[in-house]
Amino acid sequence: MKTLRFLILLLLALVITFGIHIGVLFVLKSPLFSDRIVLSYGVNFLLATIIYLIIQQTLKKNGAQAGFIFMAGSALKFIVFFSVFYPFYNQDDVMQKTEFTAFFIPYAVCLIMEVAYLSKQLNNQSYSEENSEDADTLNKSEKKK
Repeated sequence: MKTLRFLILLLLALVITFGIHIGVLFVLKSPLFSDRIVLSYGVNFLLATIIYLIIQQTLKKNGAQAGFIFMAGSALKFIVFFSVFYPFYNQDDVMQKTEFTAFFIPYAVCLIMEVAYLSKQLNNQSYSEENSEDADTLNKSEKKK
């Protein structure tokens, strides 16, 4: 249920952002669907979905590894950018603002959504018995003060 909710909210956020992005391009009289903008939004949604699902599975098995998986996911996004988008954007040896924003805006939206949801889940994780014993000891020592 949490996963479906995340995916729906992520898709909704990207659709709204895409609409605003296209609107700004229209107002600026820039080409609306250039710079691989549709591909960028789609690839960022797909990568965010895959990374989120992998982290969900990691949290169930070994929550301590979730941060490493998140970082690996960020590295994957950069690899995709530099292998799929950067060669196209850098054909003229200059990266235009519209080219940069075509990738960075959906990347930033996905990153913010991922971090918000994953930090919420990490904060809501229950402690194991070992951790709760440490927490009980800490709470008792704080009460004595």
